[in-house]
Amino acid sequence: MTTRRDFIYKTILTSAATVAAPATVFASGSGVTSPLKKNVLREKFKPKMNFGMGGVGAGNGFHVNSDEEIRETMEAAWNNGVRHFDTSPWYGLGISERRMGSFLFNKNREDYLLSSKIGRILKPAPDFDKNPGIWKGKLNFDYEYDYSAEGVRKSVEDSLHRMGISSLDIVYIHDLSPDNGHMKEDWVKYFEVAQKGAMPELTRMREEGLIKGWGLGVNTIEPILKAIEVSDPDIFLSATQYSLMEHEDALNRLFPVCEKENISLVIGAPLNAGFLAGKDRYNYSEGIPDGFLEKREKMNNIAQNHNVDLRSAALQFSAAPEVVASVIPGASKPHQSSANAKSMSETIPADFWKELKSENLIEQNAPEPQAS
Repeated sequence: MTTRRDFIYKTILTSAATVAAPATVFASGSGVTSPLKKNVLREKFKPKMNFGMGGVGAGNGFHVNSDEEIRETMEAAWNNGVRHFDTSPWYGLGISERRMGSFLFNKNREDYLLSSKIGRILKPAPDFDKNPGIWKGKLNFDYEYDYSAEGVRKSVEDSLHRMGISSLDIVYIHDLSPDNGHMKEDWVKYFEVAQKGAMPELTRMREEGLIKGWGLGVNTIEPILKAIEVSDPDIFLSATQYSLMEHEDALNRLFPVCEKENISLVIGAPLNAGFLAGKDRYNYSEGIPDGFLEKREKMNNIAQNHNVDLRSAALQFSAAPEVVASVIPGASKPHQSSANAKSMSETIPADFWKELKSENLIEQNAPEPQAS
């Protein structure tokens, strides 16, 4: 008997086939498909757009934004050439997906790249306000963690319905990480569920043509390295780990492994949630690590001496390594998304980077953006 969900996914498959990469079947020794077995010969998906827009602001991250304001912010990004958009059910508990989907609904699906995430299933809860974190305003949904195979299918289907879009290009397994305050040291237990459920199911969805690629979207390095060991991902969204402020660990531990496996990275929070654009908050907390205000001030002084905008330098720095496919800063105002996009074409003199290295403000082996 064909269920409603089966029918929906057959419809999605037909739509997605026009934009999805050709499928490659993983054959085990017995001839049975083995979703977790690595296929070293297949070409892993890599976005062609090296710059995008993150969806935290569209989900009322840090402060409330109107629907119209977010639409204008996305319009400004689109008008400046941005075609890579990332969102998540977690961002505002559905608000970000609804707003981004509304903007993209009338765009040609072939013209943009869209990613969302799995790991939390939303459920109606009027006036929900329990542990909203950085999400502000009215929240009408609660959530539960679900990294099972069935949870993956339901989460993707729910996301497509919220957005009104026929397909996703990339799906990230979200917040499966020790920095997740609900998991902490138990993140490994959740990872084991995902290893048996979400990871093979996303591989099947890739082979079915429903998505082009999958990986993890996390704020730490360990889960990415572990996922590479036990599965066959395409791409990772690594947030907060490679910026002007902090990058040593990613540069020396994460990048070499990804390069060896031909896996690309999307860099999230390249401005450390606005810190490198002048906001007095760091990443997803108002607490700023010791010494970081002083470090930012030193960088700003050097930037001013070279007539450089520090925000532009930060975005270009995060995009410079070859292993990085794209950077996706967030924005909640039209002028922010316009400025972010234009920053990628600004010329930054080589002497600026040399001075940062001479002052030990960035790592000596950090790739330097090439002046255009």
